Amino acid sequence: MVLLYHFYPKIFTGGFVGVDLFFAFSGFLITGLVIDEYSRDDHFRLFNFYVRRFKRIVPPLLLAVVIVLPMSLLISRDFITDISHQVAAVLGFVTNYFEILTGGDYENQFMPHLFVHTWTLAIEMHFYLIWGLILWFLVRNVIKQRHFSVVARGEMLRERVGLAAIIIVMIQLVLVNVEVLQGTNVNQLYFADLTHSFPFFLGALVASFTGVYHLPEAFQRLIDRWSTRRAIVLMFLGFAVLMTLLFCLHYDNDVTYLYGFLLASLATSVMIIAARVLHEKTPNIKEPAILTFLADASYSVYLYHWPLLIIFSHLMERNEAIILTTVLSFVLAALSYYWVEPLLTNRKLGFQHNRKPWLVGRWTAYCCLALLTVNGAWICTQAPQMSSLTRKLWVGNVQQDLDQLNGLAGQFNQNTSSASPVQKGKIPAGVTIIGDSVTLGTRASLAERVKNASIDAQANRNMGEANAIVAQQIKANTLRKNVVICIGTNSLDDYEQQLQDLIDQIPKGHRLILMTPYDGQADATWNSAKLAVLERKLPAKYNYITIADWNKIAPAHKEIFGGGDGTHFAGNSEGDELYAKAINQALKEAAKKPVKS
Repeated sequence: MVLLYHFYPKIFTGGFVGVDLFFAFSGFLITGLVIDEYSRDDHFRLFNFYVRRFKRIVPPLLLAVVIVLPMSLLISRDFITDISHQVAAVLGFVTNYFEILTGGDYENQFMPHLFVHTWTLAIEMHFYLIWGLILWFLVRNVIKQRHFSVVARGEMLRERVGLAAIIIVMIQLVLVNVEVLQGTNVNQLYFADLTHSFPFFLGALVASFTGVYHLPEAFQRLIDRWSTRRAIVLMFLGFAVLMTLLFCLHYDNDVTYLYGFLLASLATSVMIIAARVLHEKTPNIKEPAILTFLADASYSVYLYHWPLLIIFSHLMERNEAIILTTVLSFVLAALSYYWVEPLLTNRKLGFQHNRKPWLVGRWTAYCCLALLTVNGAWICTQAPQMSSLTRKLWVGNVQQDLDQLNGLAGQFNQNTSSASPVQKGKIPAGVTIIGDSVTLGTRASLAERVKNASIDAQANRNMGEANAIVAQQIKANTLRKNVVICIGTNSLDDYEQQLQDLIDQIPKGHRLILMTPYDGQADATWNSAKLAVLERKLPAKYNYITIADWNKIAPAHKEIFGGGDGTHFAGNSEGDELYAKAINQALKEAAKKPVKS
C-alpha cells in the first residue's frame, strides 16, 4: 500500500494508511511476544527487549543510509542540502519532529527529504521505549501477586495490558478530534506521536486477547466456535475495508484523521484475529516461501524504496524509475537481511556451513560498512547548506524589495516635485509580470531581458493571490498595459473560477498574457496541467488574451532542470534565457492584438 502510494499518488490516494496497518501489526507482535515471554519464564527482561529491537532496526537503517548517500550524488546537489541534519534526525529517531519543523517549507514540496519516510521508525522507536517501560511496570506489579497461580497471573497481565492499551487509544482519539476541530496543520497531526501512534496500542489490545504462541482460554474458546469459512470471510472483510481506504482517503482531508486511520487500524486488527484463527484451523498448510521472503525483506524494502525513487525519477521516465526502484530495493533488502544483518548481529546465516567463510564474510561486511560510513560522513560535510533554489529565491526577494522601495521613492519624489503625477485613468506603459516561485527564481534575468517590466513574484503563490495583486495595482493605477500572469504550478481546485475572476477584473485598455504552468512531476490529472489546457482555449474567446505556452516549451528542454525537481531551473542561465524568450515572444504576438475594450 505504501509503495503504491509513493509510486502512483494520484491513483492510490489513501495508500499512506499502509503505515497504520504496519503500526497495528507491530503493536500486536511486540506486545504478544512480551506476554509470551512472561507466560513462559514468569519474567520480562526489559534490557533484552531493547537490545532485540535495536538489533532489528538499527543495522538495516544504518546500511540504507550509507548506501543511499553516495547514490544521491547522481542527481542535483540540492537534494542533499543540509543532509547532515536529516541523517542526524534519522539516526536519532526524531525524523517525525524534524519533518514537523521543516517539512512544511516551500522547497520541500518540490525537493522532498531523502529520508522523510523514516518518520515511521521514529514513532516506532518511541513506542518501544514507552510501551516497553509500561509493560515492565505491569509485569513487575503482576509478579508481586504471589498468592495467585502462574496461569492466573498471566491472565491478570493480559487484562491490565488490554486496559492500558484501551486508555491510551481513547486519549489519543480524543486528542485527534480536538486538534482537527482546532484546525491543526495536517503535517503535525500526521507526524506527531500523540496523534498517530494509537494503531500500535490497538494492535497491543488485540495481542492481549489473542496472544502469539500462548493462547488465552477465552480466545481458544472463540477458535473452537468459529469455522474456517467464518475466519476467511472476516479476513476478506478487513481486506476490503483497506482496499476501499486505498482509493478513497486523501492526505489533507479531515475525514482521514477523524476516521481513516482508525478504520485502517480496526480493519488490520480484524485481519490479525482472523489470521490467528486460521493458523489454528489449518495446521497442515505451510506459508509459501515467497511470503516468507516478503516478510523478511519488507522492512529494508521500505527503507530503500523512497530515496531510490527520488533518485531514479530524476534520471529516467517515471515508470522506468518505479521498476528499477522495486528491483533494486528487493535486491538490497535481501542482501541486508540474509548477509549483512546476520554478520553484524551474530545471527546465523542460512547459507553458511562452516566457520571460515563466516569470518571472511564478517570482516568483509565490517570493512565495507566502515568505508561506506566514512564516505557518507564526507558527503554530509561537503553538502551545501543552502540549495541553489533557496539562494535564488532569497536573491529574487531582496531584488523585489529594493525595486518596490525605489518605486515608492520615485512616487514620493514625483508627488513632491513640480511635475504633476500620472493622471488617474491613464494606463502606464510597459509590462506587469506577476508570478510564483518559478518567476521569482529567474527575476534578475527577466528584469534584464524584458523591457520596461515591473515584476512581482512570490513562492507558493496561487491564482487567487495573483488576483489580489492585480486588484491592488488597479487601485494604485500601477497596472501596466501588458499584464503577464505566470501562475498555475500551485493551482487549487477552484482554478477555473479564479482564472475567470482574473479575466473579468482586467480593466479596459490592457492586454493579458497567460504563461501556462509546467510541473515536471505532474500528469494530466493535476490541476496545473488542467489549467494549461484551459488557458490555451481562451484566445479564441477573448481577442486580448495571448498564450506564452511554457507548458509545451519546457518539456522540450528538460536539460534546463538538470537533476532538480523538474519545475524550477534557478541558477541555470539557459532556463533563464528560455523563460524570458517565451514571454518576449508572447508580448510580440500580443502587440498585434487589440486591448480589452
